[in-house]
Amino acid sequence: MNPAARPLPSTAAGLGLRRALLGPLQDAAPGDFDFLECAPDNWIGVGGRFGAALHELSARHPLVCHGLSLSLGATDPLDDTYLARLRRFLDEHRVPLFSEHLSYCSDGGQLYDLLPIPFTEEAVRHVSSRIRRVQDALGRRIAVENISYYAAPYQAMAEIDFVTAVLEEADCDLLLDVNNVFVNAVNHRYDPHEFLRRLPGARIAYFHIAGHYDEADDLKVDTHGAPVKPDVFVLLDAACARFGPRPTLLERDFNIPPYAELVAELGQVREVLARHAPAANQHARA
Repeated sequence: MNPAARPLPSTAAGLGLRRALLGPLQDAAPGDFDFLECAPDNWIGVGGRFGAALHELSARHPLVCHGLSLSLGATDPLDDTYLARLRRFLDEHRVPLFSEHLSYCSDGGQLYDLLPIPFTEEAVRHVSSRIRRVQDALGRRIAVENISYYAAPYQAMAEIDFVTAVLEEADCDLLLDVNNVFVNAVNHRYDPHEFLRRLPGARIAYFHIAGHYDEADDLKVDTHGAPVKPDVFVLLDAACARFGPRPTLLERDFNIPPYAELVAELGQVREVLARHAPAANQHARA
């Protein structure tokens, strides 16, 4: 971590930095949100009014970054030039947390989708080696996110075993996407609470929470385009009960509602985090 970057409080609640929300985020009242998250791929090298808005926001609010294009599970060479630019961006904006998807999105070119890595011991070694190289290039630990997936290319091991093996082998952290756990549990017929029980809590850097689409009782689609479902809030509560609260990002990428509705939904996130906060922290916020 950049020495100038300050860790987020465990009860911090954040919103995604989307260009459509720049005005409301710049005009936000104190306390509307505790941090912002952006995809650096969409902001590196951006100038003009958008670049100025980013710098103004990151000067006033903690900024975490969630990458889209490192393609950790691919066989394509890592892009050293991009990694150098990414490191400068993270340092410039004093970013306390950087995460990427435990997936791949390239095969001789960009695939524009986050595809699942085969759940095999060979894949564990391959992706872990790439994560270690990324950490060395960026000069910081990173977190990897458990992704939603609908068809698995090959499963010689369970998803939970694959995820925990990568965390151990790569010695990296976890961005726990609670909605993805719920979606995958329904679609692939496993117990989401058992999944949580087997995670190494000390490695969890922060949480994501988002909405999904109910295609059927046994098929959920991770869209980030709807309010968070009650069952996902229940799972967030279970995660906080087990691991303690963690900084939590409310994701909304499509069908973005009025800003006031996002802030109200973030209030639901805060209620969950506050229930599990140490008593001293609760008194401090009162």
